[in-house]
Amino acid sequence: MSSNKQGMTVHIPADACDELNIKQDTEMVMIVKNGRIVIQPRRSERINSRLGFLIWPLIIAAVTAIGTYLYWLYIDLKQVPLAGNVSLSSFIIGVGVVTGTVLFAGYFIHSRNDGSSRFSKHIYWRNLPVILISFAVILATALIGFMWLMGSMLPGATFDRLTAILIFALFTFAANTFMVIAALTIDATTLAQLMTLVIVIGVLIAMAANGSRRWWQHNLSFLGTNMANNGWQFNLTLIIASFIMLALTDYLFVSLRERFPQNRRLLILRILLTIVALDVACIGLFPNNAASHFLHDQAAAVLVFMLVALIASVRWLLPGVSQLFLYASYGVAVLLLMLNFGFRWFRYPSLTSFEIQAFVLAFGWLLLLFNRLQDLVAQGTVAWLVTVKLRKSNQ
Repeated sequence: MSSNKQGMTVHIPADACDELNIKQDTEMVMIVKNGRIVIQPRRSERINSRLGFLIWPLIIAAVTAIGTYLYWLYIDLKQVPLAGNVSLSSFIIGVGVVTGTVLFAGYFIHSRNDGSSRFSKHIYWRNLPVILISFAVILATALIGFMWLMGSMLPGATFDRLTAILIFALFTFAANTFMVIAALTIDATTLAQLMTLVIVIGVLIAMAANGSRRWWQHNLSFLGTNMANNGWQFNLTLIIASFIMLALTDYLFVSLRERFPQNRRLLILRILLTIVALDVACIGLFPNNAASHFLHDQAAAVLVFMLVALIASVRWLLPGVSQLFLYASYGVAVLLLMLNFGFRWFRYPSLTSFEIQAFVLAFGWLLLLFNRLQDLVAQGTVAWLVTVKLRKSNQ
């Protein structure tokens, strides 16, 4: 290995380069972490070098397009409507979600079994269904939203079979490609973003669906009750988000165990975060209906208690915690207490406003905590851009 003004150069035997499909002057990344040196292609290069990255989404889109076209011929559908039960939108959403989910599962499992994978191997198999369902929900929501927008812009539109099948193939290919990219690039940051997306999208949809019922005159929990429109969607959002949080917690603490073996403080922190995730799921499992009102209130009370315990103990449980993070944590705690006593003593803010503000503060703090844990995982990791030079075996 040598260095110059342009960077470092690594000489690798030509036979090894042939086996690894590395060409002359290939730019790679050398990473030093946990006492090991790893040389691998840059992230973009790893994605582009995957065989079938665009081929399989294209093949699946073509096959499903042919099958859909033959079905339209079979039912003698000469003009394909944009919206409706048997329409272009229904086929795009149905087929796109199914094929995209299958491709995501295939590429994710392949990536997990790849020895060079930096993330997937740390995910336990029990978390795969949750991650799979979460990405399927995101894809379905995106397709439903876009097709609804198209239907609003083009009311009553119809297409001939050829035009419709081309649009179908394009959207299916885009959905498949999105899911493949997600499977190949998923990491801790992606999981945190996914958890945020699931919660935000799920809550916003529940709010919009219940706008006519003036949900804000009751409380935020109203969105999950049997008096709300499709209350199950709000409850399912909480359950899925909690399982994503469990998967994220699993990954981060498995990775931290490599740097801090047998650290009891981290074990306690992991247990507290796991309880918080499970408690969020309980809030969704026991909606604020008459039959489960007591359980719902108890789950909400436990969540507040656990968050307070986390904020109060983070100074001792989190290694290398910064003063800035501590100040932010204590600030969140003070604001939560002000909201709590303001509502209970002065009835200000209102119950709905109190729940929304407390939720945003608590969830935002949890994201900060996960970000700090990610920093701990990456701490001590040093990376350099290197250029690979082929060297003959006899040199």
